[in-house]
Amino acid sequence: MWRDTLLLPWLLASALLAGCATSTVRNPVTGENERTVMDEPREIAEGKKAHQSVLQEYGVYPNQRLQAYVNDIGQRLAKQSERSNLAWTFTVLDSPEINAFALPGGFIYVTRGIMAYMESEADLAGVIGHEIGHVTARHGAQRATRQQTAGVGIVAATILGAVLEGAGVGGAGQLANQMSQSVAAGYIASYGREQELQADRLGAEYLARTQYDPRNMVDVIQVLKNQERFAADAARAEGRTVSTGANWLSSHPSNDQRLQEIQQIASKYQGKYGDDGRARYLQAINGMTFGESREQGVTRGRNFYHEPMGFALTAPAGWKVQNEADAITLVNAEGNAGLVVKAVPAKAGGTHEEIIRNVLKPESGRILRTTLNGFSATRFEGVRKNQQGQAQPLEVTVVTGPSSQNYLMGFVSKDADALQRARRQLQEAEASFRALTAADRAAAKPWAIRTVAYQRGGFAQLARQSPLPSLPEQQLKLINGVYGGGEPAAGQLVKVVE
Repeated sequence: MWRDTLLLPWLLASALLAGCATSTVRNPVTGENERTVMDEPREIAEGKKAHQSVLQEYGVYPNQRLQAYVNDIGQRLAKQSERSNLAWTFTVLDSPEINAFALPGGFIYVTRGIMAYMESEADLAGVIGHEIGHVTARHGAQRATRQQTAGVGIVAATILGAVLEGAGVGGAGQLANQMSQSVAAGYIASYGREQELQADRLGAEYLARTQYDPRNMVDVIQVLKNQERFAADAARAEGRTVSTGANWLSSHPSNDQRLQEIQQIASKYQGKYGDDGRARYLQAINGMTFGESREQGVTRGRNFYHEPMGFALTAPAGWKVQNEADAITLVNAEGNAGLVVKAVPAKAGGTHEEIIRNVLKPESGRILRTTLNGFSATRFEGVRKNQQGQAQPLEVTVVTGPSSQNYLMGFVSKDADALQRARRQLQEAEASFRALTAADRAAAKPWAIRTVAYQRGGFAQLARQSPLPSLPEQQLKLINGVYGGGEPAAGQLVKVVE
């Protein structure tokens, strides 16, 4: 696991395993017998089920060449593991999140987001090797057993090593899920310190056996430290409060501790290793999408554009756009109110009234038929019962947008006072829903990683040519591994964003 984890909605089809019988299995790493609710066949079965949900949640990055490249690295590392018998699967997810994780049974994932910040093939191998270590040591099964003992369903407990960054503003992301038909909230708990260190040790061993220098794992931790430093610097530059990591679980070692410990682990390996594969790596990621993709929709300032679905939104002044996997949320500066926009699946109903009835399940309310920038819309204001049986007010608009796709647009807030204070801006946000114009389509082009020779003028010159809207020079240093200091040699290939 490369980062700590937070509460995230997962579309998991896998059933809860609480109450399953335990058995005794031999841990392939330690050789010790363990009582477990997940033997190897169960690990594989649960991993396969959750794999489909992960692909649905993130999407697979649509570049077969890059997928094959990452799979080749992963397969070579997995062959050196204690569980080389598993049918290992390595997938690049179409997500800008700085994220790498694994599922039981040999399913390993890296996002294109984390790949943008790696500097070499050996760095990427360090990330993958660590995740393989979690699987080979059966950390997911161990956690599942602990959760079952505690009476907690273990679907959520079997997700390994997630490194997600961010979980919504003021709870708006979680509020968005109130409008979902099938989203199950899964709490992805942190690994304990010893499990993290064991995965680090195993990853270092797999790297050494595959002729990668284990010291590259130090570089990966340095990438995470640079991310922390940049986030703090950016917050100060924008006048925001610097996060102290209050949401991080205390059992996870900080990046400072982890850097020291990985340095100690890596120092034990003094063999001769091949090159770090930097040239191959930069060639592999040249042209890779950076930030949001066309399929996910892109945010430019206060505007959100979704070219495949043909619509755009504009947040009110001072508000931000939060592009999540299953919803777009326009959030106010205070973080206590927002507009949530979700596409409605066809099975929810063909008419606006059916959608309101089937998705929202209201107790009572009134309907107003209207239009929204030329699109047929229906406004619903009423009440439904929440999971605790309490009355919950609803203000939702169903609109049929481009290509006859229906959307739910709901006002969400921390409380009634916050809703009233934000009402005018919420109405402004809702009224911004529109079909893409020619100018919108031009602005909706995603960014991509390109490699160029580092020249005189350095990152300051490259920043002037970059579309990055905020701290471009610092961001370019960040993706090139020199945010903490240093400078590439003249003529050396570096990454830019175009």
